[in-house]
Amino acid sequence: MATIGVAIPVPDPYGAMLREKRADFGDPMAQTVPSHVTLVPPTVVDDVDLDDVCGALERASGSLSPFPMRLRGTGTFRPVSPVVFIAVSQGISCTEMLAKCLRNALASPDPQFPFHPHVTVAHNLDDPSLDRAYDELRDFECQFTVSEFALYHHQNGSGWVPQRSFALGS
Repeated sequence: MATIGVAIPVPDPYGAMLREKRADFGDPMAQTVPSHVTLVPPTVVDDVDLDDVCGALERASGSLSPFPMRLRGTGTFRPVSPVVFIAVSQGISCTEMLAKCLRNALASPDPQFPFHPHVTVAHNLDDPSLDRAYDELRDFECQFTVSEFALYHHQNGSGWVPQRSFALGS
C-alpha cells in the first residue's frame, strides 16, 4: 500500500521561503512537507494501482489550462483546527475545479470539510506560535502561473516526496 497526495507545488523562491518560515515557527512538519496547495488529500492506494492513478491524473491534467495564482496574506482555521495558512487570493475557482476534476478521476470521496485552497505555514503549534505565524506573514504576497500539479508519495523518514508532475492543458 502507498499513501499518495496530489498538490500544486509552490515554486521557489516562495516555496522554500515559506518552508523556512514554517520551520522557524517551530513546526516539525516543515522538514517533511514541501510548500503546496492540496488538491487531493492523503489517500491510501494499493501499489498495483499506481499506474492507474497516474493514468487518471494524466487524463485529468488536460481538462484545465494553466492559470495565474496569487498567494496573499494569512488566515486560520482556529478554533476548529490549529492551522495558520497563506490564502489563495487569485486562482481559487480554477483550483477548486482542478481539485474536483482530480477527485472525480480518482473516485476519491468528497472532503470531510469544504475545500479551501491554501498553503499551511503552521500546524498543531501552541497559540503564541500560531499568532506569530499569522502576524509575521500577514503581508506575504507572491504570484506565479500554475502550469502543473504533482503526485506525492509519503515515505517514512522523508515525508512527502514528489514522484511525477502533470502539465495542465496537455
